[in-house]
Formats: sequence, C-alpha cells, structure tokens
Amino acid sequence: MSEARLRVLVVDDEPAMREVLASRIRSWGHAVVVAGTGAEALALLAELQPHVVISDLVLPDTTGLDLLPELCPPGSERQVLIITAYATIDRAVDAMKGGAVDFLTKPLDYQALRAHLDQAKQERLGQRLTPVDPPSPERFGHLIGSSAAQTALFEVMRSVASTSATVLIVGESGTGKELVARTLHEESKRRGEFVAVNAAAIPSGLTEGELMGHAKGAFTGAVNDRPGLYEQAHQGTLFLDEITEMPVALQAKLLRLIEQGSVRRLGGRQETACDVRIIAATNRDPEAAVAAGLLRADVYYRINVVRLDVPTLRERQSDIPLLVQHFIQECNHRHGTAVTGISERALVALVEYDFPGNVRELRNLVERGVLLTKQGPLDLPALTLLSSPQPLLPRGIVLPGRVTSAEAERILILETLKQTGNNKAEAARRLGVDVKTIRNKLKTFDVMEPKP
Repeated sequence: MSEARLRVLVVDDEPAMREVLASRIRSWGHAVVVAGTGAEALALLAELQPHVVISDLVLPDTTGLDLLPELCPPGSERQVLIITAYATIDRAVDAMKGGAVDFLTKPLDYQALRAHLDQAKQERLGQRLTPVDPPSPERFGHLIGSSAAQTALFEVMRSVASTSATVLIVGESGTGKELVARTLHEESKRRGEFVAVNAAAIPSGLTEGELMGHAKGAFTGAVNDRPGLYEQAHQGTLFLDEITEMPVALQAKLLRLIEQGSVRRLGGRQETACDVRIIAATNRDPEAAVAAGLLRADVYYRINVVRLDVPTLRERQSDIPLLVQHFIQECNHRHGTAVTGISERALVALVEYDFPGNVRELRNLVERGVLLTKQGPLDLPALTLLSSPQPLLPRGIVLPGRVTSAEAERILILETLKQTGNNKAEAARRLGVDVKTIRNKLKTFDVMEPKP
C-alpha cells in the first residue's frame, strides 16, 4: 500500500450511507473498510489497524461513544471522528473527552471531512500539504468504476483486449455490454473498424444479406456489389449484440464464417478472406438459450472462448457516486447546464434504489435531473423514475398500483419509520423533510407510534 494512503474504517449501520462515505474517501486516495455494527468494527481493528475510524453515534449494538475506549485507547495515534444526525453540545463534549478528534453532524460537510483526513495524513507522514484535486476514478476505455466487481471485469478485459480471441459478453440490459465490446476493440491492435449489429433489430429477411453482403444481380434491386458487415469488419471487430435473437439458420452461416475466415456474398462465386474478431453479447443465460433452441450449441461453444460477465449496477453500488458525477459533467458539457453536483439525500436515494435498468437507467435519470435543475446541486425533486411520476423509493418500499398521492405519502412515511425503528429524526433525514413535518403527518394519519 502506498505510504500516502490512510487506512480508514467506516462504521455505520445504514448500508447506503456506508457506501457513499466509503466511495468519497476512496476517491480521495485512501483505503477503506466498512462495518455495520460495533462488534464488526472491533473485529476489524486488529486486522486492519486503521489510522482513522469514522463511526456513527447510534449503532444497532452499541454507540460510538461506548466504542471510544477501544477505538482510541490511551497512547494510541489513531484518530476517531464521530458522526451523527442527532447532535447536541453534551454529546459533542462527551465525544471529545473520550478521545474523538471531532464530532460531525449529518448531512456531512465532505470538505470538512476531507480536511480532517488530510490533517491526519500530514501528522502521520510528516507531509507538507498542497491543494490537490481528487484522483480520477479508475477508467478502462469507455468504462468507469472502482468497485470490486468492476475492477475484476477490468482485469479480465485487459488480459484479452490485445488478443484476437472471440469473446462472449453476458449481462442484463443496460449494463454497458456494447461499451465493453468497444473498449476491447479500441484497446486491441486491430486497425479495422468496429462494426456493431443488433441481431434483434434486423428484419429476418435481410439478416443474411446484411451479414454476408450480395453480388450484383443476386436479387431484384441488387444493382451493385455490396459488401456485408463481415467484410466491413476486416482487420477489425464484428460485434453481434443479442446473438440469441439471431435466426438459427443464420447462426449456421455465422459459424461457417468464423471457422473458415472467409465469406461468399449472396449470388457471388468468389470467397473473400477476412480477418475478423467476433465479439458477441446477450442479456440471456446462454446455456438456457441453448436448451431452449434459441442458440445453436456449436455456435455457443465457438463464441464462448472468453466469457465476460458484466456486473449489474446492484452489484457495484459503490460506483454510483462516481457515475453520477461523470454523467453530470457529461450532461453539462452536452446541454450547456451548470449543475454543480448532487445533494447527499439525493445520492443516498440513488444508492438505495435497485435500478432494474442498470447504468442506462441511471444515466437517463441523471440527464433528466440535470435538464430540470439547470444549475446548482441536483436534488431529490428532480430525480423521479422515468417510468412513473413516483419519487425514488428506498429499497424495500413498494407502492401499489393506482395509489393516490395522499396514500403514497402515508405509506412512504410509515414504511420509512419502520425501517428506522421509529426514529423520526432519521426518517425525516431520509425523506428530506424536518421532524416537525413527520409529527404533523402522523397526527393526520391518526398514527402516533408505528410498530417497528
């Protein structure tokens, strides 16, 4: 590990808050491990030996104040920051007496937090601080991310990009399979074009001619010779998206092209040798597609030389803050807007959302929010689901169909209170309102103490 990096332990029982905080700290160049309870934090102390611990005040099994004697025993150089949404002067004094270096309130001031970490690094390493920009997130071609799942994908891609190996990319819709394919092509040594074809979008009667081309006079209207997509990809890459939607008869011809490395145009007599790298993709389970007769077994075995499984956004939640910032900058450049970032409550809502449409849905959601916001920070009111007028809902809260706005509000408040153990302050923070609003709504609902 680089000497310039701090080891930071983040302790917070709210998964979304943990991931947002950890992602920010990683973007500043430090190593981060997270824990959800006091017991988990103590178990990690000996193994990690963190330089800094950032702990929530209220934890499921203890409090941050009760942990202080073990987090920073007498003589320890470790620094502990206590964070909370329920700040009082007495608690702050107790934290400082217990050895904490500061007591920060939610929503966090990330500039203040970064200043603390910079100071900790300076004190530990004796470095003279100079203002620096946060390091860029890890990129590989068109792809971005620093989560374990995305980093693992990058590692395999780097190992095969410079080869001519046939690749099968498997992943849900919206995960960026074509971007993976383009990156593999651009990182290779191939000088030809990247030719993309969506097998599901070409009318069945035209697929063979599109793929193989045709000779003059091959059929009515064929007034000139025309090369097919396979020839166009000579010395380049042919990307076959949704390979399982390609007609089975055409799959047999594709197999012949791959095996022989040459093509004969429809109505033609001459074989043309082509050096083409094949990259195929599917959002189906390929083995299930073979069993269902959608994908020929011999084609599957031939294209499955290297398989890349693209993670869903649910598997790389810690990348969401990086992606959001990237998309905001991209949209500002494209639309001439001046959105400066995203509020913490909006970012937490994005991290808590399941994103069935994956990165594509996140990109569209951010773009819509940027267009509605135009300048200043992106906040929750601008982030509504593209498929409905409902706001982004925390994970586990589902609204029934055709619900009235009043009933939707009631369900959202009561379910959020259940999730927070009837903690009105935390529920108010998650919903972006004040505690007084929560209390007034409960009186309206005639519900004073929702059952956890």
